[in-house]
Amino acid sequence: MYKPVDTNLNFVEREKEVLAFWKENGIFEKSVKKNEGGPEFSFYDGPPTANGKPHIGHILTRVMKDIIPRYKTMKGYHVLRKAGWDTHGLPVELEVEKQLGIDGKQEIEKYGIEPFIKKCKESVFKYTDEWQKMSDRIGYWADMKNPYITYDDNYIESVWWALKQMADKGLLYKGYKIQPYCPRCGTALSSHEVAQGYKDVEETSVFVKFPVKGRDNAYFLVWTTTPWTLPSNVALCMNGKEDYSEIECDGERYILADALVEKLFDGKDYTKISTKKGKDYEYAQYEPLFDYDCGVDKKAYYVTNDGYVTLTDGSGIVHIAPAFGEDDSRVGKKYDLPFVQMVDERGRFKAAITDLAGVFCKDGDKEIIKKLKAENKLFKTMRFTHSYPFCWRCDTPLLYYARSTWFIKVTAVRDQLIKSCNSVNWMPDTIRTGRMGNFLENVIDWGISRERYWGTPLPIWVCKKCGKVHVVGSKEELKRLGHIDGDIELHRPYIDAVRMRRRDGAHSRSA
Repeated sequence: MYKPVDTNLNFVEREKEVLAFWKENGIFEKSVKKNEGGPEFSFYDGPPTANGKPHIGHILTRVMKDIIPRYKTMKGYHVLRKAGWDTHGLPVELEVEKQLGIDGKQEIEKYGIEPFIKKCKESVFKYTDEWQKMSDRIGYWADMKNPYITYDDNYIESVWWALKQMADKGLLYKGYKIQPYCPRCGTALSSHEVAQGYKDVEETSVFVKFPVKGRDNAYFLVWTTTPWTLPSNVALCMNGKEDYSEIECDGERYILADALVEKLFDGKDYTKISTKKGKDYEYAQYEPLFDYDCGVDKKAYYVTNDGYVTLTDGSGIVHIAPAFGEDDSRVGKKYDLPFVQMVDERGRFKAAITDLAGVFCKDGDKEIIKKLKAENKLFKTMRFTHSYPFCWRCDTPLLYYARSTWFIKVTAVRDQLIKSCNSVNWMPDTIRTGRMGNFLENVIDWGISRERYWGTPLPIWVCKKCGKVHVVGSKEELKRLGHIDGDIELHRPYIDAVRMRRRDGAHSRSA
């Protein structure tokens, strides 16, 4: 069994000899079997995407993940070490789109959802051999012969079971969330995805004259870096604790932050008329900037107050479009403002914006600026350079866009999460209150909807009549409530066709 060691070692060849010995003698399998009956230690590998190639980052993480199961095995634990494949998601869809020569959600639906998901299923195991070779070569021990697979109905059922448990505890709800959204891919992006696509770009910001209601030639001076959001405006916002001055210049009156008057009117003759706190302007009304019919159904077009408004840039007054920004959305809820979203899911202006209908919103900036100038509502423009997020997959500018989303109410269990975090033996210990602790202290509700095709469908059915929600927890329950004979695949479009007939109404799947 033992061989003399050559003093002139070839480490690569020696590693290959060890790997061959392990494989020929089933050492991994024996290491698992010898501890049967011992205490169980669960290890399910965070699954890689099987239609993408492994890279150096995967080697690093697999080496690190291999340490704990080996240690627990040496301590006498029975460690199954379950490998897995992530076979769902947008990367798979984009790969298939390239194969088919199609682009975007509209073309996918034209091609057909059913044939499209069949193509997705066929494509997902493209690089499994390379993953197997890489894992073997670095000595990563995991059961890759019997992996869990995320597109498999058994796995989908496990997700459904978890969602039903959360729903039964009142932790599942539907609402709006401002999300970084790609209008080309038709889906929201996670924070780590957004971080991959920032670019420095030069754009035009505008200082806009919002007419004060009931007064001639009097304006709230408002700064925005996103002119395309102005057709969706419903309010203005000042900092209630800061000073705002009304000044007169060239026969017109302007209201803006006192601290920014000199900066904006440098070199001009102006007279300061009065100075008040932002709080004094709360609920002051102004005329809508445009005459588009945006379906405003609540009180709107007045000044709100919030501490997020700063006086470092701009005019100290910002415009509020609750559909296009987290702070805007929060202020909108605080003041019960109407929800106006004049840009559709493809990032194009809706028909109500008559002279820009169908134009990609960011391409509409020039026309909006031209319109403001023609109507004497433009004070000035200013070029600025900033870092802006683009979709890392297709290079489309992202929009911060309100989406109807199903949420898990993580904030309701924040204290429990922090308590669990504090019970963990972190190495180094600073993670307890640092990276992980800070994350949990500031945790927000988790939006789980993705509005795509190839993924785990949300098992949520909603009554068309009364709005009652039912969450399905298993395939058996689905077949029983949907009166299904035989089998059914738990994917779109098959799952979308299921209707549940109950005494309290007909339920259709939501999301």
